[in-house]
Amino acid sequence: MPTLNVETRHDLTDTQWNVLEPLLPAPTHLGRPCRYRLRDLINGIRHRIRIGCPWRDVPARYGPWWRVYALFKTWQCSGMWAQIEATLQSKADAQGTLGWDLAVDSTTSRAHVHAAGARRDSPQHVEGEPADHALGRSRGGFSTKIHLACDGYLQSVSFTITAGQAGDSPQLTEVLDRIKVDRPGRGRPRTRPNRVLADKAYSSKAIRAHLRRRGIKTTIPVKEDQAKHRKARGHRGGRPPAFDAEVYKARNVVERCFNALKHKRGVATRYDKLAVRFEATVRVANIDRWLKRLS
Repeated sequence: MPTLNVETRHDLTDTQWNVLEPLLPAPTHLGRPCRYRLRDLINGIRHRIRIGCPWRDVPARYGPWWRVYALFKTWQCSGMWAQIEATLQSKADAQGTLGWDLAVDSTTSRAHVHAAGARRDSPQHVEGEPADHALGRSRGGFSTKIHLACDGYLQSVSFTITAGQAGDSPQLTEVLDRIKVDRPGRGRPRTRPNRVLADKAYSSKAIRAHLRRRGIKTTIPVKEDQAKHRKARGHRGGRPPAFDAEVYKARNVVERCFNALKHKRGVATRYDKLAVRFEATVRVANIDRWLKRLS
């Protein structure tokens, strides 16, 4: 009876590879042929993100560690990881497996000591790298925060990263602005969800007004101090915002999405020195989950 190889049990299946392969760059005939299979190198990247090991500890069965890292870095710089993620989202939307009632929240990834030490004097040498490298100190310690919008199928639709001490509500517009799902045929990508569900941290007049201008339904509970202030003003306080407690129960999907993403130790703990590398790490984790849904 054939047995499962425990060393490769988390590698891409043939079904997943058949979904992913058409989205990859076409092979070039210029220069020397690559000695290592692209599928093995991608599995090496996935292995490192899953267990959170140093790049030098990636098993040799995937190819030389420097070749695995070179692919990860090159595709991050060229935007290939973002392109693959966007295409998988478009496929899911076409199949009706991407929900448009989105729950928004944030989670903290503790930064490992190896995440420190990147140069702060000249971050402009890496395109898109923030000056603080999205590292900061909060009650959770030295950390990075992931702000994410999740659909009803526990899939990430958009996200952004900030330093660990950053507030949640100021990042809501950035997360929503990053939603861009191409649709089959002609026309512009879809950028507007049907509804946004969020906790009390996002309860503010500015956020509600922004969502109202865009025609997005809102399910956000009101903070107690805001409710007391409105009541104290009497009729001048206006009517309280509409809130459906039954619909709000679906907000838990974003917590479950974070839980699934943090099964990847490279996401639960940040080992990358640069913010753009950690963002690519989160993208690869998202791609992995999209492949499981579409295969």
